[in-house]
Amino acid sequence: MMMPNKKIALITPPLLTDIGHHPLFPPLGLAYLAAVLDQNNFEVKIIDCPVNRYDYTKLQAELTAFEPAIIGIGSMTPIAEAAFQTAQTAKQACPNAQIILGGPHATFQDRDILTTEKSIDLIVRGEGEETLLELANQTQTNKPLNDIKGISFRKDQEIIQTPNRPPIQNLDTLPRPAYKYVPIEKYWVQGQKLLSVITSRGCPYKCPFCVASQMFGQQFRARSPKNVLDELQWLQSEYGAEGIAFQDDTLTFDKKRAADICEGMIERKINLRWGCGTRADTVTKELLQKMAKAHCDEVMFGIESGCEQMRQTLKHGVTNQQCHNAIKWAKDAGMFVTVSVIIGYPGETKQTLQETLDFVRKTEPDDAWLCHATPFPGTQLRELVEKNGWKMSEDWKTYSTMNAIFEDPNLPAKEIAQMRKQFYNKFYSISYIMRQAKKGYLQGNIYSKIMTRTAANYNLWRAMSAFHR
Repeated sequence: MMMPNKKIALITPPLLTDIGHHPLFPPLGLAYLAAVLDQNNFEVKIIDCPVNRYDYTKLQAELTAFEPAIIGIGSMTPIAEAAFQTAQTAKQACPNAQIILGGPHATFQDRDILTTEKSIDLIVRGEGEETLLELANQTQTNKPLNDIKGISFRKDQEIIQTPNRPPIQNLDTLPRPAYKYVPIEKYWVQGQKLLSVITSRGCPYKCPFCVASQMFGQQFRARSPKNVLDELQWLQSEYGAEGIAFQDDTLTFDKKRAADICEGMIERKINLRWGCGTRADTVTKELLQKMAKAHCDEVMFGIESGCEQMRQTLKHGVTNQQCHNAIKWAKDAGMFVTVSVIIGYPGETKQTLQETLDFVRKTEPDDAWLCHATPFPGTQLRELVEKNGWKMSEDWKTYSTMNAIFEDPNLPAKEIAQMRKQFYNKFYSISYIMRQAKKGYLQGNIYSKIMTRTAANYNLWRAMSAFHR
């Protein structure tokens, strides 16, 4: 009797030539999928094309040699075209394999993708661990696709969308990321051993430019401090990690839990330098001091705007005073402080944008990311741009937050670009260099070596990080 093929390949597509560098961190999302499959006795191969410098020819050879039954591909909007080409390559290499696409872009463009990309057999929407495992077991269970939640597929010229799969409630039940399937040493940055960790999923906020709450649910779900601390020690002892990038949307949403993690790092003497992103209204002076004591070197605050009117439009319930306080407290604690803002959202004027630029300049962060409002599929912003009938780019490669994607007749893109350029020319001034030199950031610590790169490089990294989750 022939044994079922239990080989599964998980792929990070080759980067398009005009996208740039490979991701800085291992593909965390694929590593979680691999861990769940490995735990259930499947033979897994992660093929991270960018870090291995694979083009489509090398990818095809790798798949042909492996002969998997299932090929899973991640998708983030800026690399959607690469994901489609990867699916085509996979189908050529393994015509009998089931080609599955997952990730944010696939989740919200499932109908369009299944209509136009015939090499893709099925789409996994939202959180993928339980869904992919159920699909992998299907050869033995013979469970109808209609009964598997969280997927979209073609059937008799019709596209079927099954009900959404409920999010995993107890994240502590997930195994640790299966980094054994990736060449971990290839991700080191300038010889620094940096790894990423995510300690929570789900976002209770409803930012109209973001799909996090739709991808992972509006309920904030968090791993226990002990579970997180055990993983940090494992990364340090097993892989020699020297630094950690927490990829949570809002690490300090639960301030007590964040404090407990910091206290645990101090008590266990986990000397990993780390950075995170969060909101100004979820930190206190005391928490930031505790984070710094636990070796937090860098924090990013998504302040979104320096104009109260635009913050209301962005549904970002934070005040200028809260942002000012958080930035000052973090700087006083010795952290490298970055702020990010959204520019050009519908309703923006030259005056409101100038208010934001003036506010950022006044607070003197160590770095600032001015991100164009980008109408990613699934966002309220995209619905608004479509409703207004504004011209919008469909070239997914441009969706990096570094480009104006739509044309608002009330504030032309060329004016936004000019104001943005003028801001950066003034921000990165001689006085800025002197401030950074005084703080020692020109030589940099582990995290700031990454974070002091240009905003364009950062936003590519952030897009790729999200793709990997």
